Amino acid sequence: MIKLSTPDRRTEAAPGKPGLLFSLPAIAENVAIVRHAVGGLAETLGMDPIAVADLKTIVTEACTNVAVHAYDDEVGTLEVEVVVDDAGITVAVRDQGSGIRPRPDLEESRLRLGLPLIAALSTDFAISGGIGRGTEVVMRMDLASPKTVEPEALPRPASVPGTAIKVSDERIIAPVIGRVLAVLAARTDFPVDRLTDTMLLADALAANAATGFEDGTVRMVFEDGDGTIDVRVGPMQEGGAEQLRSELQIPGLGATLEKLADDVSVDQTPDGEYFSLKMRPSRS
Repeated sequence: MIKLSTPDRRTEAAPGKPGLLFSLPAIAENVAIVRHAVGGLAETLGMDPIAVADLKTIVTEACTNVAVHAYDDEVGTLEVEVVVDDAGITVAVRDQGSGIRPRPDLEESRLRLGLPLIAALSTDFAISGGIGRGTEVVMRMDLASPKTVEPEALPRPASVPGTAIKVSDERIIAPVIGRVLAVLAARTDFPVDRLTDTMLLADALAANAATGFEDGTVRMVFEDGDGTIDVRVGPMQEGGAEQLRSELQIPGLGATLEKLADDVSVDQTPDGEYFSLKMRPSRS
């Protein structure tokens, strides 16, 4: 069953009102239905062509992960909700399956590539759920691509740079953070030794970041540009960022995070504490 409502382009969608709502069997053949419908909506709203292509790609990846990995033997439900506002489109892809874990009898390459690809292409990205209780992937795409407009026409808020990610289940923090950082490092042309440093850094963050958040949901922002990778963790509860900094020991090396990152800082803001680090292709 597919429930569909298309907003009038001349009107601004009310907050929380879906532009599209799908409920359909989670099979590979149905992924194209969602992809073309969401792409058609984006084109109708005047989304930048590059952003439309990226939106169709991330929707395809998220829906395919549900079709391939969410359910074991039965055919479950794929739910997709699309919310439109005056600046962009937010897509939530949900399942009620077994959570994010590769099935041993299936090829894992798509799962390895899907999540970091979504994070790299989307304006914002969040994932929630866990093993045995389903998964929700929320992706946002702005109507205008930052690549095709002047910076003055689309200012980037200094407080929320890059790709924002939320992970609410400790068991999936490591694969999500590790794969996102791996994609960013490869895209920034990190050499092999710095790629290894990045993976060690990801493991350390995954092992300790959740303790700084009262609700256990890790919130991070990633940004790559000018040959660097910037990671910002927070806002955390009082003392959380400093605790994360003190606990980030690299197992077996007797080293702290500062020896792998180029810059490390703890910042106090009205929203809470932030732990920030910067990595460059070559150590400064």
